[in-house]
Amino acid sequence: MELLKTEIREKIGIITFNNYQKRNALSHKLLEELMETIIAMEKKVRVIIIRAEKGVKVWSAGHDVSELPQAGCDPLSYFNPLETALRTIERSPVPVIAMVEGGVWGGACELAFTCDLIIGCESASFSITPAKIGVPYNPTGILHFVNMLGVNLIKEMFFTAEPIKAERALSLGILNHLVKSDEMESFTLKMAERICKNSPLSISVIKEQLRILGKAHPLSPDAFERIQELRRRVFESRDYREGIGAFLEKRPPVFNGD
Repeated sequence: MELLKTEIREKIGIITFNNYQKRNALSHKLLEELMETIIAMEKKVRVIIIRAEKGVKVWSAGHDVSELPQAGCDPLSYFNPLETALRTIERSPVPVIAMVEGGVWGGACELAFTCDLIIGCESASFSITPAKIGVPYNPTGILHFVNMLGVNLIKEMFFTAEPIKAERALSLGILNHLVKSDEMESFTLKMAERICKNSPLSISVIKEQLRILGKAHPLSPDAFERIQELRRRVFESRDYREGIGAFLEKRPPVFNGD
């Protein structure tokens, strides 16, 4: 089965997640196909829309936990397929719109936040869940949240792993627009059409400037090394092994903080 469906409508590229049996989990294969599709499309279109099939309860369940490495290896290293896919979206010269229906979990939450615009319907919700399975999130990923939200809200999302529902997501600026589910596709396409009428060169340069400025946070070598050491303590821990094991065994984890 194809993990993605693709379509081009004039200058608009549409990528649809197509693996709902696994709740559109971001497997390595799906992420590789996503990267390849974006790179191919950006040569032909002026806007890309990423969506799930209409009527789904889960937009994407996030990282495929069965593919996370065993304890002792960084689960979110620089060349991890999810990290590479996020950079592909960020660095694409064309705007990428996340059209969200249903729950967005874990790494898929960061993927949606990396898109340039997010349009959602009343069933959309966003939850970031590394603490549920003992995963140490990486600095680049946390920066995506810092550029989107205030620190107190970021703490709430990471510490509780509870979802932010659509109306609150709109009020917090996560969603650019909240529209009815039966109007979302036409609304998103109309917005994409408006973008297509503007200068693609101007848009691509503005997007790249915003990317560079959004990452212009000075960090000393000492601070970077401390962050890496803190993360290593987690992915080498018993809690990490327990979190992954509990998820795969479909039971509640028992964390002891070691």
